[in-house]
Amino acid sequence: MPKPRQRYVCSSCGWQTVAYVGRCPHCAQWHTLAEVAETVTAKTPPTAAAEAVLLGDVPGDGETRLVTGIGELDQVLGGGLVAASVVLVGGEPGVGKSTLVLQAADALARRGWRVGYLCGEESPRQVRMRAERLGLSRSPVRLMASTELEPVLARAEADGLDVLIIDSIQTVAVQGVEGRTGGPAQLTEAAAAVVAWAKATGTAVILTGHVTKGGDIAGPRLLEHLVDVVLYFEGTDSGLVRVLRAAKNRFGATDEIGVFEMTGTGLRSVEQPAHLFLAGRDPEASGSAIAAVMEGTRPIAVEVQALAVPSHLAVPRRIAVGIEGARLHLLLAVLARRAGVNAGTYDVVVSTSGGLRIRDSAADLALALAIVSAVRDEPLPADLAAVGEVALSGAVRPVAQLGRRLAELERLGVRRCVVPAGADHPPGALELLPAATVRHAARLVFGATPAGTSGAGG
Repeated sequence: MPKPRQRYVCSSCGWQTVAYVGRCPHCAQWHTLAEVAETVTAKTPPTAAAEAVLLGDVPGDGETRLVTGIGELDQVLGGGLVAASVVLVGGEPGVGKSTLVLQAADALARRGWRVGYLCGEESPRQVRMRAERLGLSRSPVRLMASTELEPVLARAEADGLDVLIIDSIQTVAVQGVEGRTGGPAQLTEAAAAVVAWAKATGTAVILTGHVTKGGDIAGPRLLEHLVDVVLYFEGTDSGLVRVLRAAKNRFGATDEIGVFEMTGTGLRSVEQPAHLFLAGRDPEASGSAIAAVMEGTRPIAVEVQALAVPSHLAVPRRIAVGIEGARLHLLLAVLARRAGVNAGTYDVVVSTSGGLRIRDSAADLALALAIVSAVRDEPLPADLAAVGEVALSGAVRPVAQLGRRLAELERLGVRRCVVPAGADHPPGALELLPAATVRHAARLVFGATPAGTSGAGG
């Protein structure tokens, strides 16, 4: 006979335990554990052996893509939606997830695909009002309003939908599963049911989900492992720019980004994000440098900024926006020890233009030169960029896909670029300034050893 067993699941990270605790030891969140009933049944031997087939005998479908026509969305997806795939779009409330998926639903429907939209968070009337603001009031998208998952999947299968959008996965419940809607048990069971249904019917599914304060998809992390694609929709400090970032993609490159601008009529793809991230740059201001970073398969030129002001505090402040704080501390230490630029008596603030979060270490050299420029209060040449990773030894290391980065910089009108010495430099019109160390790079740019020399040379 099956016997019930109680367990507790963290609604933030999915950690499980058999005893209640006030604070989750995995994600450090308070009062996030919810009680879930689990049924344990005795294992029975399979009635029949599983079928096996040779890999080469599996028929291929040529990876049919459902192109949305929204350039930045298709870019992040790897060319469009794949049939029978499940895409999870996460983001903070109000960032524009519902706007994005509604525009995608309309674009797919107008291309002849049968699209269904489950509006779990809004009524059909509210969705209609939003569609009117976006100019999509006559869209051929089928709207469904239900809190039960099974009837929705049955209707979608009966209508022969090509794409099903569930907005959001936290608003639907599975019959026979205990727990509140959106809780750990309901969330994982709903996601598992959707994935199984999508694979069985060949329907592409897009799910939306909220994120926690830590930036993760709300609910167990198992949700991210179940789906095929995980996208994060993020806002920036400017308020108008939105970045769609791929954290997982079984059908394309990861760490791909799409850039959108929020307008009065919805989201607009920004196909040339460099113009957005370099717009308004003051070439005569100190502490401004141009870097070329790779986001997935796309090179993007972005401005990195630094500001250094004398500090009146015992411990000067270090503020980083769009850049990891640990990376800032590392570069300050390298500059002090290897390049003779000591910012120990300065408050140092660094940021990126447009609020873009930079994870590519190839921006190290540009950020280091921006800090030197801020400390000296001397602007960098307006037509200069820098690409390279800075090591603890002060050496400037080569970076991947240097040719594509330089081609993007050249297209934007950059004439000179500081690059790692010894790297393979592709032919082009750019004047390349090879630098072996960060001290060497500073000398190439400023013409002399930076002011405030202290410490060992590099």
